[in-house]
Amino acid sequence: MAEKDTDLQKIKELIEIMKENELLEVEIKHGDDKIVLKRSQPQPSFGPTISAVPAMGPEPGAIPVRVGGAEALIQTYTSQAAPVAADLAEIKSPIVGTFYATPSPDSEPYVEIGSTVNPQTVVCIIEAMKVMNEIKAETSGTIVEILVTNGQAVEFGQVLFKVKPD
Repeated sequence: MAEKDTDLQKIKELIEIMKENELLEVEIKHGDDKIVLKRSQPQPSFGPTISAVPAMGPEPGAIPVRVGGAEALIQTYTSQAAPVAADLAEIKSPIVGTFYATPSPDSEPYVEIGSTVNPQTVVCIIEAMKVMNEIKAETSGTIVEILVTNGQAVEFGQVLFKVKPD
């Protein structure tokens, strides 16, 4: 039991370090174990609360942790993790920028899990250098996973969506 308390304390310390250094994601690997800590970008209009808990609820193995007004979702992975579906197409970010799921703050998202897309379907916007770039699916199928959150910084080649091809 003392080991779990020590591990939880270490995780809380990592979350504090993430907040202090404005980090959105930290990945730690130790042997076959892997821990990924993610948090959403702070929303200035909503105060300092950080929420990275997905709307769909945590995945199996995910541990929601609350540290002083901050909430983070800790997903642990081991070598026995479920295999990734190889038949899914990936929609990747063609540029570095900020991901937006909606055309404006008051709008509905371009796509949601279960949405059908074709190659010309706009799935999101990525803002780069104050330019809003519409990102198209470039594939046909059904959105089965959304891997980023609104307002999140994304890297070139980062997977944004997973699509089950038609």
